[in-house]
Amino acid sequence: MSEYRLAAEEAALVAGGLLRAHFGRSLNVDAHEAHDIKLELDRRSQRLIESLLLEKFPHHAIYGEEGISGDQESEFQWIIDPIDGTVNFFYSIPHFAVSIALRRNGKIIAGVIHDPMRGETWSVAEGQPATLNGLPIKVSDRTSLAESVISVGVSKTPDSIEWGLPVFQKYLFSAKKCRMMGSASLDIAYVACGRLDAYIEGQISLWDIAAGLLLVESAGGKVVLTPHETKAEKYRIVASSGRVPLLQ
Repeated sequence: MSEYRLAAEEAALVAGGLLRAHFGRSLNVDAHEAHDIKLELDRRSQRLIESLLLEKFPHHAIYGEEGISGDQESEFQWIIDPIDGTVNFFYSIPHFAVSIALRRNGKIIAGVIHDPMRGETWSVAEGQPATLNGLPIKVSDRTSLAESVISVGVSKTPDSIEWGLPVFQKYLFSAKKCRMMGSASLDIAYVACGRLDAYIEGQISLWDIAAGLLLVESAGGKVVLTPHETKAEKYRIVASSGRVPLLQ
C-alpha cells in the first residue's frame, strides 16, 4: 500500500512542478466551452502522470479526465484529474490541484491531492493515517452549523444550478460562511484537514473527488456518494466532518 501511495505522491509532485512552471503564463487552449476551458497543458500533465505510474505499474489501468490508457482489464485503476480547477489556473487564480487515486476492484485504496502553489500535499492509503505534508490530519471538531464553513459546488448545467443554488442559499443563512471556490479536490481535502466542515455538490465527476473520498474517511469524516439520477459517470456528494447537523 505504501508503494502505491508513494508513487502517487511522486507523480503528483512532478505534475505540480509542471503546472507551477506554467502558472501565469500564456497557455495553449484546446477549447473554450461555455463555462469551462480545455488546455493543452491538461493533456500534457495527464500524460506525464500516466508515464510515471505505468512505468512502475505497467499492467494497471488509467481513467482520467483527459482519457484512458493502460490495461483496462486490470483490477487496479488509477483515477486522475491533472488540473482540478482549470478555469482558476487559466485566470491565474492560485487555487487548483493535481488529484490521483487508485482503486482496486472498484474500491479506493490510495489517494493524493497536491496543491502546487501552496506546497501542500494530502495523502492517504487504506489502513494508514491521512496526512498533510506528512503530518496526521483530522476533520473539524465543530458541532454547530452556525460556526461552520460549508463549500457548495455548482457546475454550469441547468439542472446543477437548479439543484445547487437553493442549497447554497440555505447555507448562506445558516452557516458561519458558505464558499464556492472552484476546485472540488481541494474542497474535499479541506474537509479532511478541518478547514471546511462540509463540501456538497450535486453533479461531479469521479476524477474530481476520488482521491478525497478515502482521505476524509481516514481523517474521521463521512462521505455520502450517490450516482446522479440522469447523468452517467456523475455523482452527488456530501463530504463532512460528520459532526455538524447538515440541512436536508
